[in-house]
Amino acid sequence: MGEHRARWPERAREHHRAGRLEDATSCYRLALRAEPARVDVLTGLADALEALGRNDEAIELLEQALARCPDSASLHGRLGDALHARGDLPRAIEAYRRSIALGADVASVWWGLGCALAALEDHAPAVECFRRQVALQPDNGMALHNLGKSLFELGQVDPALEAFRRSLGRLPDGADCLSLSNIAVTIPGSPAAGNREILEARRAWAMRCLSVAPAGRQADSRDLAARRPIRLGYVSAFLDKPNWMKPVWALINHHDRNRFEIHLLSDRPEPSLEHGYRKDPRDVFHDTSGRSNPELAQLIEALRIDILIDLNGYSWMPRLPMFALRPAPVQVAWFSMFATTGMDAFDYLVGDRHVIPPEEDVFCTERVVRVPGSYMTFEVAYRVPDVAPAPCLKRGALTFGCLAPQYKITSEAVESWSRILSACPGTRLLLKSTALGKAETRAFVIGLFDRTGVPADRLVLEGPAGHYEFLGRYADIDLALDTFPYNGGTTTTEALWQGVPVLTFAGDRWVSRISASLLREAGLPEFVAPDLESYVARAIELAWQPDAPGRLHELRSGLRDRLRAAPVCDAAGFARNLEDLYLEMARRGAPC
Repeated sequence: MGEHRARWPERAREHHRAGRLEDATSCYRLALRAEPARVDVLTGLADALEALGRNDEAIELLEQALARCPDSASLHGRLGDALHARGDLPRAIEAYRRSIALGADVASVWWGLGCALAALEDHAPAVECFRRQVALQPDNGMALHNLGKSLFELGQVDPALEAFRRSLGRLPDGADCLSLSNIAVTIPGSPAAGNREILEARRAWAMRCLSVAPAGRQADSRDLAARRPIRLGYVSAFLDKPNWMKPVWALINHHDRNRFEIHLLSDRPEPSLEHGYRKDPRDVFHDTSGRSNPELAQLIEALRIDILIDLNGYSWMPRLPMFALRPAPVQVAWFSMFATTGMDAFDYLVGDRHVIPPEEDVFCTERVVRVPGSYMTFEVAYRVPDVAPAPCLKRGALTFGCLAPQYKITSEAVESWSRILSACPGTRLLLKSTALGKAETRAFVIGLFDRTGVPADRLVLEGPAGHYEFLGRYADIDLALDTFPYNGGTTTTEALWQGVPVLTFAGDRWVSRISASLLREAGLPEFVAPDLESYVARAIELAWQPDAPGRLHELRSGLRDRLRAAPVCDAAGFARNLEDLYLEMARRGAPC
């Protein structure tokens, strides 16, 4: 009888190796009745139960095993994996860190810890985990890919691109598109890249990762131009984001419904008035969140949409393949693209003379069309804080600020801002973003400035807040410093509306000229420097001017009225201008 019992663990492992999990589970349980303290049987049963999707039972068994072997690094790592699989990320992180503290230096533990931290958007420690894993497994494509993603979130754009590129050819079969898509998303914000590299990266993703388009619905351009109203379809995953959608609602609220029929194709719930949309009963809202790309393409064809406009760009890539199916005769990219799509599926790309001069059309796969003024013309139709007095009136020195996401704050921006702070004693810099809600991200940013000679007491680093409270922080900023090469868009419009001028410079690509477009059409060209050196010099000059507090206070107190009268907030005029372009597109049809 004892010999029979002794074979139960062996039989359990045989069943387990053969994939007979229920049989393995039965044998493991029989073995535990005979020897309840056997750690190898507890962990074997935990493995089998986890494979059967019974994570809670598996975790309980692993905890029993750890009660018998509390200093086992491998068991703590195994418990971390089980907790991770259940979605209990804080406890998984605790288990992984205990495993490491006990001496584990294995790739699987660094991978698990890095993935759990990244899932909680704690990217600074995640970077260190993935780097440790890559040191152990230099050819692990997924570790390199995830390293790139976390580096990007910290504003380390060029190191992120290097990691993505290194991962190519090292990812699981068919997974290179993971890195190609991240390169396509990331590269416009790369200090080392330019227009040609952006085009090549996006073309590479489109050519390798998109299916060949079937013949979509075609229309005779004469019929399309003659139709009244022309059916416009706007595709977006962000219609519930009032701060992002200011230029979109500026257009849609002023559309001429006698000439255009508006269809909103949204991957988010139907927008309400508080989101800035003045609902028109003639508009048609379509909740597309549950539709696959082929299903959405079928809907668009059934609706007989004449001109289909993408509002997502590379900010929401899952919908880009739908445009490759060509569901509409004319397809347009506007609002959130900031560079060429790199896709043959788009016929037109809407910009303006500030962001893309004619000589750069060669870097676009689409026909570039330009609206007069700014392509980011906006209006604010939701509740925001009142404009506050200039804080330097009380402090006696300027507070610079930037409320952009951390991924836009490159090391090059930090170096330039450090030069400004070092030349202007008494000034400080306020940064606020979701990423800065994490203590280790704040430490990372402090480290970046420390390496340039700026101590932590010159910085005010703050985490996320509700949007109204977030906007209220502009009350403590005298001058906003724009990010580069990826400028603010929403961030720039919000700063201006809160009375805070934004200092920028006209860069070498579309994404580096967004703020220039907004500021020039706001009647504030003096805040657009010609180059980076002038950008730094103007900030320093303003900080040293004795009359700066009075001038900034006067500017901010009247800035909203000034914006309302400026082309940058002429929503009705912008709508007419873009409608004229739509009519011309309808007349021409898709370019050959």
